[in-house]
Amino acid sequence: MGTLFIFDENGYLRVIAKKVLRDFWTKHPDCEQQLKAWYREAEDADWREPKIIKQNYPSASILEENRVVFNIKGNHYRLIVRINYDYGMVWIRFIGTHAAYDKIDATKI
Repeated sequence: MGTLFIFDENGYLRVIAKKVLRDFWTKHPDCEQQLKAWYREAEDADWREPKIIKQNYPSASILEENRVVFNIKGNHYRLIVRINYDYGMVWIRFIGTHAAYDKIDATKI
């Protein structure tokens, strides 16, 4: 199970868990600060539609099934999330190296 974010009463994402990211940066400490920064930004985000994400993350890839791919640490790592825009929920579906990302189908993970 991935990380879950839920909108709070002010319309911002509320973070429920970040164990997936923490486990990853423990194994790959060179991306810890970038993942922590993404996490903090996601907590304060008001992602109600993909174009809002693209405004702040121009290199993010918007995929079908409400998936978004974020480049982490200069594209060394990839983070895939699935977003329910109506309920303000974000699940982390994948975090890995670019090489590992190339071996998966980002639209199905």
